[in-house]
Amino acid sequence: MRILIANPFGIGDVLFSTPLVNNLKAAYPDSYIGYICNIRAKDILYGNPQINKIFVFEKDEYRDLWQKSKFQCIKKFISFLVKIRKEKFNLVVDLSLSQQYNFFLWLIGIKKRIGYNYRKRGRLLTHKIDINGYNDKPVADYYLDLLKLLDIKPTLFNLRMDVLSGDKSWADEFFKNLSFKQEDLIIGIIPAGGASWGRDFSYRHWPWENYAKLADRLIAELGAKIIIFGASSEETICRRLQNAMAQKAINVCGQTSLKQFAALLSLCNLAVCNDGGPLHVAVSQGVMTVSVFGPVDEKVYGPYPPGPRHIVVTKDMDCRPCYKKFKLPGCLRERQCIRDISVEEVLKIIKDNLKELKNAV
Repeated sequence: MRILIANPFGIGDVLFSTPLVNNLKAAYPDSYIGYICNIRAKDILYGNPQINKIFVFEKDEYRDLWQKSKFQCIKKFISFLVKIRKEKFNLVVDLSLSQQYNFFLWLIGIKKRIGYNYRKRGRLLTHKIDINGYNDKPVADYYLDLLKLLDIKPTLFNLRMDVLSGDKSWADEFFKNLSFKQEDLIIGIIPAGGASWGRDFSYRHWPWENYAKLADRLIAELGAKIIIFGASSEETICRRLQNAMAQKAINVCGQTSLKQFAALLSLCNLAVCNDGGPLHVAVSQGVMTVSVFGPVDEKVYGPYPPGPRHIVVTKDMDCRPCYKKFKLPGCLRERQCIRDISVEEVLKIIKDNLKELKNAV
């Protein structure tokens, strides 16, 4: 079997697909697996021994090139398709929900094409499942449903992100330089993580002021060591959080690659974060998590697989979750579902699980 997986979405979605990869490899141990992803998500897959080849397709790159030269854009896209065609894939698992992907995967001659008939976009798929969105169960389980079309029963459910030895050594050295002790309670605070939503990213952020107050309480009451994480685009939020704190915290926002972030996070006892990619990176590294969810349904986009080491904090409101069928309606309550979650609530959850936290690494 020569299998191609197509997933143009973000870090969390690509991590949600790793149980699918695990089960395909278990069913076809000698298979060759390729994966189409965007540039932000490629490091999730890099180093995974089950993935033989990664094809990066970045839509924005092609859009920019189209504005400069339509000829060069078409030429580059044809070259991209030729590279995939040369691999002679005989099965594609299309997670894109897109008729454009269906079309070019048909065009390059992959005979068996399985995926979703979302909004009747799966006309060119040979085998398909009808869905109207991810609504009532984890995204990863929707992905695993496609295995039914191959008569495969899934048995592997953990997310996978392989961290390279160089990144592990870097993280070990970083901790050594901080003089952290083995008995220290080390907590990662990730106050952003919603960039994939574009202009609506703030709708799923617990206020950074709350993270600052929580971090101070964790230090003062539990003696915790705090590390603030974030991407380079989130430096403003992380800096504001650090400046608002009365206690001292280590801020590594914008100073790590994705793999270094995962390696450093894996040495923490706990990650406290919003819903989004960083949460799922933490889960993939076996780190205990406390995550704050507002408009998004934690049953669909929450930690996977769910379990007692991954605690989701929500506010019981009749209007949440309001993010459904990939749409976020206008909010008449000024994000009350996430703003009304208090520092005291989150702190109590952490304290109640303190014994497990200390044994989490």
